[in-house]
Amino acid sequence: MKIKNIILGLTFIVGFVSCESLDVEPQGFYSDKNFYKTIEDAEASMLYAYDGLTSVSYAPVTYYITELSSDNCIVKPDEGADAQAFVNWEVNSQNALLSQYYRSIYIAINRANAVIENVEGKGFNPEDEKRLLGEALFLRAFNHFNAVRAFGLAPLQKSLIDKLNETTAFLPENMEEAYAFLIEDLTRAIDYLQVNRVTGRVDKVAAQALLAKVYLFAASAKESGVPKYDTILESADGLYAKAAEYAGYVLNSQGEYSHDLDLQNIYNVNEPNGPEHIFILSFDRSGTQEGDYSKLSKYFTPWLGGATVYLKNVDDTFSPTHDGWSVFQTTDDLYTSYESTDKRRNELLVSEIFDESGATIGTTADGFIPYAFTRKYIDPLFEGDKTSTRPYLIRYSDIQLVYAEATANNEGLIQYNQIRNRAGVSELADLGGLSKADFRELVIDERQRELAYEGDRLWDLRRKNIVQQEVIQAAGLSPEVVAFYPIPQREIDLNPNIN
Repeated sequence: MKIKNIILGLTFIVGFVSCESLDVEPQGFYSDKNFYKTIEDAEASMLYAYDGLTSVSYAPVTYYITELSSDNCIVKPDEGADAQAFVNWEVNSQNALLSQYYRSIYIAINRANAVIENVEGKGFNPEDEKRLLGEALFLRAFNHFNAVRAFGLAPLQKSLIDKLNETTAFLPENMEEAYAFLIEDLTRAIDYLQVNRVTGRVDKVAAQALLAKVYLFAASAKESGVPKYDTILESADGLYAKAAEYAGYVLNSQGEYSHDLDLQNIYNVNEPNGPEHIFILSFDRSGTQEGDYSKLSKYFTPWLGGATVYLKNVDDTFSPTHDGWSVFQTTDDLYTSYESTDKRRNELLVSEIFDESGATIGTTADGFIPYAFTRKYIDPLFEGDKTSTRPYLIRYSDIQLVYAEATANNEGLIQYNQIRNRAGVSELADLGGLSKADFRELVIDERQRELAYEGDRLWDLRRKNIVQQEVIQAAGLSPEVVAFYPIPQREIDLNPNIN
């Protein structure tokens, strides 16, 4: 999906965030004067917008931002100070990883804006125009939603930046304005898009799914008293109802995506079009540079002596994998949250490794494996450090749990129980004796077990206002500090409208 030599007039402007490239003479320069003349030009621009999500300063950094600050993972002891700061809840506005994340969000937003402004009304086939606009609107909302969840009232970049004096967007007045913008973009995207599965791209179902997640975040954050969310005008109940409505479309109004009964199949790197994958990034081990291919497996897999090792599959076959960097290490809190019969622990967490003949090399019990590690990011056809492992941005099971939480009724219970049934743990017979709040707490717990290592846990803790309840290191911090990361100081210095 990497698009080379397509600058689109953006080489020298990268969002709000960087002026260091302003003195570089653009090579292979394109602008709206000599580009967007054909549908091929427009498609190339769209792929360039998707390409922003695969950046090495965006996709991998997401896990530093979301997993290390939660109760899912700690970081290896010799990882840099900026990474340690997330575990210890000592992140400040000078944190380099946080700056990379912020910068990457707005680069990706600007690329989406380039499509929106240069495709609409330019004479393309109406079907192509709607599809491209729908995808671009989704990406603009997706990236802005990342900004809102991470930073709270972050700038809304509503138009293409192609001049220096346009890099100083204003903050939204409040969360009402921020969420209204997200909802408008996604509502338009839903109207424009059809159900059309393509690995690495989005369709109508993805837009419905993301809008459900947006409404759920707003509903639970308002209900839970998260700072700044009291400005949202709609009631929490009304927001929950909208979340249920759009999640319901995903579950009941299409036949392309569905619940996968085979846990390991969900994470089969060679099946990116599996039934669960509503939105999954496109990486391929045949790529020539990181960002084309992925090194995501290296972050989650421990160092295992430097040789190829083998993991046992549920059918008693074995899959090879390289060892890794031990960056994201499973916490005891996460491991012990699974029941002993839970297949998500027994089939997706690795506590024993083997050689090619099937003989045990080491275990967590003997210390050779320093922590039980996830096999969600394993590529048995790896080429050195190059893999096709992909972030799972929106899964069907995620939306099942969105629906369960939003409805908190018997229909939601069916979705909740389907997740638990697949995991091999007991179902909840009924909702007798449980309030809606009680059931929603159970769903949040289930989301941790189901979506572990997928970059969602911190957002759940934040919107439920339970960071300090679940993460000891956050104790004693102010409500705003646990709810939002600081906007990087460099961005404040560059944009006088951030205060």
